[in-house]
Amino acid sequence: MPPTTIRTAPADDTFTSLAEHQAQTPSTFYNAKPVLHYKKNGIRAIASVDQISKLPILAPAESGDAATTVQTLDVWISSENLTLFNPTLSTGLSIPYPSISLHAIQRLPDPSATDTSSAEALIQGLYMQLDLSDPNTFSSSNDTSEDDDPTVELTLLTTPSSSETPAQAIQAMFDAVSNCSNLHPDPTFDDDEEMQDAGGDSRIVFEGSVGYEGISGLPGVQQGSGDGGLPPPFPGSGGWITAENVGEYFDEEGNWIKDGHKIMFRFTL
Repeated sequence: MPPTTIRTAPADDTFTSLAEHQAQTPSTFYNAKPVLHYKKNGIRAIASVDQISKLPILAPAESGDAATTVQTLDVWISSENLTLFNPTLSTGLSIPYPSISLHAIQRLPDPSATDTSSAEALIQGLYMQLDLSDPNTFSSSNDTSEDDDPTVELTLLTTPSSSETPAQAIQAMFDAVSNCSNLHPDPTFDDDEEMQDAGGDSRIVFEGSVGYEGISGLPGVQQGSGDGGLPPPFPGSGGWITAENVGEYFDEEGNWIKDGHKIMFRFTL
């Protein structure tokens, strides 16, 4: 699901506070309110001027030669998504966590400082790479240009409260994004679908078959055939082994019998 543009700021009663969530056992895990890990108004956001058109939460840049724009946003970091809202524009962006391809604490010059060359002018911000594309829409790399790149970069700057240092303030926002992102792992291809596409199935069978494809990282383990059968040398691949016919496959010592000859069968994992 791609990021969604919203026109109304989230209401406080649409969330469960983190403190309340941690203090009680939820009566149900379904249809519960998102847990609010972090909220703060008046956070500065820094973005490149050439990316303003991709972010509806940013107002058009004023005339000038500045390469970046600094605008004020309100931020909600919940277990469901990251919401950035520009109260001046009455426009926000609800961002699913899989759309945050990268986030990190960045050290950068304070945009409000008059002398950005001094060490004192360096501050910390939450740097994010956002993928604004729809994961359900396929596009060929040959059909896209640099202007169509759905990735944007955004840095958030927060002001510490009276009880915290600047480092603690940015760490709190970083931790909130990290913890909520962990609740939404990146989508991956299903192993069963990959094996079916390759003409096999997801069952694991063992060594002893020449001509069957092995499974990487599992020595001696091979992929089943697409028709649902086992590799021919495996016991029982020609039919079920039952109490009545087990003597046709194994002797009294447990050795597999193949064409009247005993074969020592070894499982390797």
